[in-house]
Amino acid sequence: MQQDTEKNKERAVVTVLGSDKVGIVAEITEILAEHNANIIDISQTLLEDLFAMIMLVELDDLDTDFETLGQQLEEEGERLGVKIMLQHEKVFRYMHRI
Repeated sequence: MQQDTEKNKERAVVTVLGSDKVGIVAEITEILAEHNANIIDISQTLLEDLFAMIMLVELDDLDTDFETLGQQLEEEGERLGVKIMLQHEKVFRYMHRI
């Protein structure tokens, strides 16, 4: 029964790629928290000075619309010097299937 409930939740994937610097995770997660997006999984890695992160977030309690959140994340990415993308989970999975 819990699996059915989880399938009905609105989820998105946040991807981040760019040069590593202090505060990337903090700034991005602050924006998500401000809008009640719940981070349910996160993975990050460094390849020399290249920072890569993927987050799975739940949007059921989001206090703004998806497009506005995506725009805010993109703008923050520009400020931080990284590329941030917000995609619906189903779109992300479809685009990255093998």
